[in-house]
Amino acid sequence: MAKANKEDYIHTDSGIGGQYKTWFLDYASYVILERAVPAIEDGLKPVQRRILHAMKEMDDGRFNKVANIIGQSMQYHPHGDASIGDALVNLGQKDLLIETQGNWGDVRTGDDAAAPRYIEARLSKFALEVAFNAKTTDWALSYDGRKNEPVTLPMKFPLLLAQGAEGIAVGLATKILPHNFCELIEASIKYLRGKRFEILPDFQTGGTMDASAYNDGKRGGKVRVRAIIEEQDKKTLVIRSVPYGVTTTQLMESIVKANDAGKIKIKKVTDHTAAAVEIIIELAPGISPDITIDALYAFTDCEVSISPNCCVIVKDKPQFLGVKELLQIATDNTRDLLLKELQIKLGELQEKWHYTSLEKIFFEEKIYKELEKKHETWEKVLTAIDTAFGPFKKQLKREITRDDIVKLTEKPVRRIYRLDIDELNEQIKGLEADIKQVKQDIANLTDFAVAYYENLLKKYGKGRERKTEIKEFDTIQIKSVAIANTKIYVNRADGFIGTGLKKDELIAEVSDLDDIIAFTKGGVMKVVKVSDKVFIGKDILHVAVFQKNDERTTYNMIYVDGKTGVSFAKRFNVSGITRDKEYDLTKGAEKSRVHYFTANANGEAEVVKIVLSPNCSARIKEFDFYFEEQEIKGRGSIGNIVTKYPIKSVKFKEAGKSTLDAKKLWFDNKFGRLSTEEKGDYLGKFDAEDRLLVVYNDGNYEITDQELTQRFDPEKVLMIEKFNPDKIVTAVYLDNEKLQYNIKRFKIETTTLHSKFFFIKEGKDNRLEMVSTDAEPILVVQSGRGQMVRKAKFKVVKLVEVMGWKAVGAKLTEYSKSVEMEWEKPQGKDDQQPELF
Repeated sequence: MAKANKEDYIHTDSGIGGQYKTWFLDYASYVILERAVPAIEDGLKPVQRRILHAMKEMDDGRFNKVANIIGQSMQYHPHGDASIGDALVNLGQKDLLIETQGNWGDVRTGDDAAAPRYIEARLSKFALEVAFNAKTTDWALSYDGRKNEPVTLPMKFPLLLAQGAEGIAVGLATKILPHNFCELIEASIKYLRGKRFEILPDFQTGGTMDASAYNDGKRGGKVRVRAIIEEQDKKTLVIRSVPYGVTTTQLMESIVKANDAGKIKIKKVTDHTAAAVEIIIELAPGISPDITIDALYAFTDCEVSISPNCCVIVKDKPQFLGVKELLQIATDNTRDLLLKELQIKLGELQEKWHYTSLEKIFFEEKIYKELEKKHETWEKVLTAIDTAFGPFKKQLKREITRDDIVKLTEKPVRRIYRLDIDELNEQIKGLEADIKQVKQDIANLTDFAVAYYENLLKKYGKGRERKTEIKEFDTIQIKSVAIANTKIYVNRADGFIGTGLKKDELIAEVSDLDDIIAFTKGGVMKVVKVSDKVFIGKDILHVAVFQKNDERTTYNMIYVDGKTGVSFAKRFNVSGITRDKEYDLTKGAEKSRVHYFTANANGEAEVVKIVLSPNCSARIKEFDFYFEEQEIKGRGSIGNIVTKYPIKSVKFKEAGKSTLDAKKLWFDNKFGRLSTEEKGDYLGKFDAEDRLLVVYNDGNYEITDQELTQRFDPEKVLMIEKFNPDKIVTAVYLDNEKLQYNIKRFKIETTTLHSKFFFIKEGKDNRLEMVSTDAEPILVVQSGRGQMVRKAKFKVVKLVEVMGWKAVGAKLTEYSKSVEMEWEKPQGKDDQQPELF
């Protein structure tokens, strides 16, 4: 039997191999062009376009059953009813092109729409105005050749950016985020006028958004979206919105999952969502609401990151563009469509003017009497009429055609009154005015397009204001908000630490994300991750959670060098390390040992008693050693000599004060955080026992500690400063019931931390206007407008006495929208000297 050659089994392009080559490309092209990616001209995918076209054919102003709309759409869309129904529901939920009736589901909760036979829809007035015009539409045969369907709809609005789009094709995907209706129109107007513009996403689900890395919606960009979480009380949080693309069910599942994993600690989560999103989270006892809010953003779907990928079909090819370019293209397309509509309208008006002018001449000059004359043939009648029009052809703007004359002869023969001629003259005058206006609009097309957009905004902009608040998010340090969900133990003698040593000494509760720092008697330091069991070194002296970049925790240490027998003392910080690396804190000689070791959170420097060996030759065998005399250096420093003689013992004698400067604090009014990194307003130097006074514009004050994980709403904080109980607080607030401003001076009498105290008069819309803790504040009040402006200065100390913090206070002045207040700055002088009271 002859051996077959390899070539015998290779098919040519016309065989199976060729089919495989073309089939995949054909399929990929079909999915990209016909299913997944929207067209740039109207921002629609084919199924959406066919649905809207079918609804336009059915439109009679009344609602139609969705089942009927699906059936009508199937004449154009060669797919099943389910795909059409899903696309229709998706369009309806966007609340722009389609008015809905019945249960259409809820994008916030993920609830599905009712069956198509139970729900109804019709095109919105907005859709009818911007999306349809048969005269400017390009048509093509439907898939079965029976009907015509639009190639693209003549969309006079940046629909793609308003609705957004998402689709997965073969080899590429698109994700265009929705933008605000009003902002898109305003941006289009700015573009038409040659001004710069910026557009950012806006979501139906609301929430807050950090779009600082949006990158114009191109690939590589990112948007962070957060739910709105409010602190109802110290034991309860309320989620008021869900991030875009996340349902309440998904959000709750992520919260339960994070709780089960030990990332957060909650007692209960309940969904009370109805007309508005409301998810209640009950906190476990002793858990900080501020830390829990941060943890919800860090570990659950309360914050999601969305990566846009703006891909559209341009001239039958997918292209990746930015949202600014998309808006420019959509606006240019709108202007072109408006021009085409104006040109069509101009042609129609001119044609109507031509025929009306013919009709006027026909009757006014009694050319119609040619019909009464005896002509041999109908053609000669038409020729005679045409000849009769000869003297008047210069008045017309185009040639008279045979069809024009035939149309005139078809008018009913009756007696012509002067009134009819006058009416024709009025019609011609009106047509000429319309023609002039259209020509003017064409000549000033940009102004016409701007007016068109302004009209859209006026008619349809109400209720479409921005729902998603734009703000920059702070970066949450995951380690600082992770709940301690496990326990760390130590076997000091054998030198092991870990979560699995449950029979040994408990050190602390830690999170899975923490690092642990440990020191041994041999002078070795090591930082390791939390794990089941890890070896550090025998005779462990100290174990704690390691805080990176901690420059306040100071380690005091006395050790003996194993080579020389000399003992050294050193003080050092550990701010940065390499995990799992061993660091020798001694000179590194064998048999070096640590005599004494302490960790001090704020650089405290104690006094110790050193007892030397009784057999040594030292004259003084007991003496005190003061750590405060030692400088804080790097962990690798050798330290200063304590003694050359052998030490028997080192014992703690007396606690010392911190040798570090007081901690400097800032209030970052951008993110509402306390900071040690010189961000925001400087608050001063703080010792460990110092507290903060926070005054809110709703009339509450709060005393709080220096914990950096606290969250404040910067829009509500009127004043934040170091708390001094001896200072007198001066406050001016609006009494909305009496329409007057009241003023009061009082001392803070409460000492409870993290509790708000309401100190102004209770009443609807009452609010705090001004607050100060200056010893002798001077308040400048300005009222009136223009030439009627009047300024007055009030020496508050002379105006009102110190009273209790719950007192109503005294009347300052009547309420007026023109009233402005400020505290006088010592170095500043007003140009207009006000009266002093």
